[in-house]
Amino acid sequence: MGISETVSDYFGVQEHGSSVRTEILAGLTTFLTMSYIIVVNPAILMNAISIEGYSQGEIMSMLAVVTIIAASVATLIMALYANRPFAQAPGLGLNAFFAFTVVGALGVPWQTALAAVVVEGIVFILLTVVGAREYVIDLFPTPVKFAVGTGIGLFLAIIGLQGMGIVVDDQATLVTLGAVASDPVAIVSVFGLFLTLALYARGIPGSIVIGIAVTSVVGWVLTAFGPVAADVGLVAQSVSATYDITPLAGAFVSGFGNVELFTFSLIVFTFFFVDFFDTAGTLVGVGQAGNFLDEDGNLPDIDKPLMADAVGTTVGGMLGTSTVTTYIESATGVEEGGRTGLTALTVVGLFVASLAIVPLVTRIPGYATNIALVVIGVVMLRNVVDIEWDSLTHVIPAGLTILVMPFTYSIAYGIAAGIVSYPVIKLAAGEGEDVRIGHWVLAGAFVVYFVVRTGGILAAQV
Repeated sequence: MGISETVSDYFGVQEHGSSVRTEILAGLTTFLTMSYIIVVNPAILMNAISIEGYSQGEIMSMLAVVTIIAASVATLIMALYANRPFAQAPGLGLNAFFAFTVVGALGVPWQTALAAVVVEGIVFILLTVVGAREYVIDLFPTPVKFAVGTGIGLFLAIIGLQGMGIVVDDQATLVTLGAVASDPVAIVSVFGLFLTLALYARGIPGSIVIGIAVTSVVGWVLTAFGPVAADVGLVAQSVSATYDITPLAGAFVSGFGNVELFTFSLIVFTFFFVDFFDTAGTLVGVGQAGNFLDEDGNLPDIDKPLMADAVGTTVGGMLGTSTVTTYIESATGVEEGGRTGLTALTVVGLFVASLAIVPLVTRIPGYATNIALVVIGVVMLRNVVDIEWDSLTHVIPAGLTILVMPFTYSIAYGIAAGIVSYPVIKLAAGEGEDVRIGHWVLAGAFVVYFVVRTGGILAAQV
């Protein structure tokens, strides 16, 4: 028996109506559509992580290596343990929460934020082991679950638009349109954004990676051969890279020495909430595309892919990156015919191979990586269709969740606003029977947090 037949038998490729060739091509497609995270995740986390004695380029390359390892571990477990064609990596939105809310707004040390990621992963593992998935799902208000994706999309979009110079701050209106027609960075960013959106709409695999690469090349050409000066910022500065991740790996341990219990609990809760429902929703969505769901619309043995996510998150936090989640881009591989873990295993191999391009990651200018945030942010807005817009008891909590996230620059505050409003609105509408005790407990906890956080009781530094 040859290697191909052995691999086919292990994953049950023929039993799933697929072939080794199809699985490998599906894995390649999935990797191309999600590989932007190798560049974008380090670019976001760079806003939060600084290490004395190391340059930005070295930290950027460390984060790229850790991103690849975390994605490879989680997806490998998905392949070998769950035998599903789903790929995983540090999630967009979760890394923004890590960088801009936890470390940026709350002032939590990045080591402590990593500790929260590790704790969240362990909690996820334990809940998966004991089969508490249904209880956890029932604990959170439905409109909030459906609104989180859209709110995160808006949050990512405004971060990206700011980084591209398209949206800038304004003393009178808080935000306004930047000097799009005169700022070279904004001009190239707009070109790159529309190019990427066009490629994405065309369904071209790797459209975001292509968009980032072309935009970077255009910036370099305009600087090297055109009228743009080198100090304008179209070209990333030449920096050193490293594969040594020891300054990041294990940093979470020291983070436990800076824990303020109330804030730390909120951070862990938010990481878990977004991770759990993002992963569960993606698994069902991609499962539907692959006809994996049973007659009740559930994914059989969903605890196995959830476990892959939980272990990947824990390992990633220990190594130095934010929460791992299942990527909706896995649907592209499924649509290409991927049906087994061999698709995921192919993604793992390509992630490992991408370690060779880590030095290139440090040469991508920031405005180019922000294109991915806007594109994904726009695409995530389609989640809004799942909300029951004909019911005010759903519209109000969902609307608050969506609006508060970008306006307060915090995913946690948006989730909290939705959770607090849900039982109150349900009770006022005479639908108190729909509210569980857990809803009131969560709402009460967030009210206390808002009072403590905004009332000056809790210091900004943890």
